[in-house]
Amino acid sequence: MQKRIGIIMHGVTGRMGMNQHLVRSILEIRKQGGVALKDGTRLMPDPILIGRNAEKIASLARQHGIQRFGTDLAKALQSKEDAIFFDAASTQLRPKLLKQAIKAGKHVYCEKPVSTTLAEAVDMYKAAKKAKIKHGVVQDKLWLPGLLKLAKLRDEGFFGKILSVRGEFGYWVFEGDPQSGQPPAQRPSWNYRKQDGGGIILDMLCHWRYVLDNLFGEVKAVSCLGATHIPFRWDEGGKKYKATADDAAYATFRLAGGVIAHFNSSWTVRVRRDDLLTLQVDGTQGSAVAGLRRCYFQSYEKTPKPVWNPDIPQPIDFFDGWQEVPDSGYDNAFKVQWEMFLRHVAGEGPFRWGLLEGAKGVQLAELGLKSWRQKKWLDVPRIKA
Repeated sequence: MQKRIGIIMHGVTGRMGMNQHLVRSILEIRKQGGVALKDGTRLMPDPILIGRNAEKIASLARQHGIQRFGTDLAKALQSKEDAIFFDAASTQLRPKLLKQAIKAGKHVYCEKPVSTTLAEAVDMYKAAKKAKIKHGVVQDKLWLPGLLKLAKLRDEGFFGKILSVRGEFGYWVFEGDPQSGQPPAQRPSWNYRKQDGGGIILDMLCHWRYVLDNLFGEVKAVSCLGATHIPFRWDEGGKKYKATADDAAYATFRLAGGVIAHFNSSWTVRVRRDDLLTLQVDGTQGSAVAGLRRCYFQSYEKTPKPVWNPDIPQPIDFFDGWQEVPDSGYDNAFKVQWEMFLRHVAGEGPFRWGLLEGAKGVQLAELGLKSWRQKKWLDVPRIKA
């Protein structure tokens, strides 16, 4: 037996909203016959696409055989047909949109960052709590195959005592100069304008907060240095503009239990590593390196014993002695979290990745920016909400 659940999907003409949330999550869930509930019912998502550009929305809906679409968000929120409001549009507009949805009695699910300030994020959480609606924030990296494999090694006690975590994220985002023969920029221009909610610190420290909190220990303190390495870029219309937001961040974190983590995040780096994101975890009994999908580990017994001698070719192949964690059937990370949230809305189990967790990400980004300005370490206090 099928049970329909209507979802207002806002901001799905953009890269992440369309590819990960609409196509690879909601439409894939529909193809598989919905989400299985404990009583045997199949919960079937029925999306309505809402956006400002009528032509884009109509074209996207036709392309994927979606019958319901439009530009009138207020009307969609008033409708009793839909139980969930999802937003993947502009960070700056998100607090206003989510509050409208909460006021309309909708459950809410959204991309991160949930806002540009901690005060707004906490305010949204309080509004959702008062309205007694269900809420969730995308924390997709927790379900990436590479990170799930790291979690498995941790749970098995492979690392012994975890000492440190090192993250490398990023790639070269082209400036988009149409006169130079460059490829078009891979990311929207607002990402590089502070006044429009851009910046890699706000974007990525939200991710690193939930990754660190969930896998290695609660973040207790942060020291962050940002930079705007590329001063000018070209927008979608080929117009040159000044980049006012940070395009690189170098952040160190102190975690509960004494673990030290450091993440380099950059849109101005060229990749010579296994993936766009790699995490290295070092412990007293072993180490592991994970990308988005693959994960390699080296035990204490397989650890080589190098001797410093720059006058001869390196005699040790440091890639030897590493083994790959086998695959065991992983699904799309965004889809996995969507299924969990849909089950939660249907009354099946808790969902702990809500607006308060989203607020923690904004808090760390805010403290990272403050640390950069003040050039010092800052403690990360518990959020009072």
